[in-house]
Amino acid sequence: MDTTLKTIIWRQFGASIDMLENAMRACPEDLWGDRSQRPEFWYVVFHTLFYLDLYLSDSDVGFSPPVPFTLDELDERGLLPGRVYTKGELQKYLEHGREKCRATIATMTEERAHQRCGFDWLDISVTEVLLYNMRHVQHHAGQLNLILRQKVDSAPRWVRKTEIRLSAEGWPQ
Repeated sequence: MDTTLKTIIWRQFGASIDMLENAMRACPEDLWGDRSQRPEFWYVVFHTLFYLDLYLSDSDVGFSPPVPFTLDELDERGLLPGRVYTKGELQKYLEHGREKCRATIATMTEERAHQRCGFDWLDISVTEVLLYNMRHVQHHAGQLNLILRQKVDSAPRWVRKTEIRLSAEGWPQ
């Protein structure tokens, strides 16, 4: 896949991840763990990061999120995790997802880009699942910013593009 296109995709996908991270950081502790809120702020973050990680994998077969997270998010009953995950735990998961995303895009070949993704419920290419995943992250970043605006009358600003380079040799940003 063309280096310029990979860099453009990374800049925008990375910006979505940055916006999610900014919303996490802006969330006050009392809102973060408020179990009475629907949806629960921390859970929206976790859900977003879980699917970011999953959709950057080849398929759900053999997928396993890092500890302390489990595959319970795939349970069709929609059960929440047994406890509130901390900002620190989810910040580490965000970094895991960001690096996995960078590596996925940086190593994308033309052949791989056109292959079908490995998720039975999505009949799309590997390239399209990247865009699908980016839209999912941005959707929830926007949702979290709305919650922040409603609850604390403040939300992080729009991120035009990530400032994190795709690779050391990549196209100049």
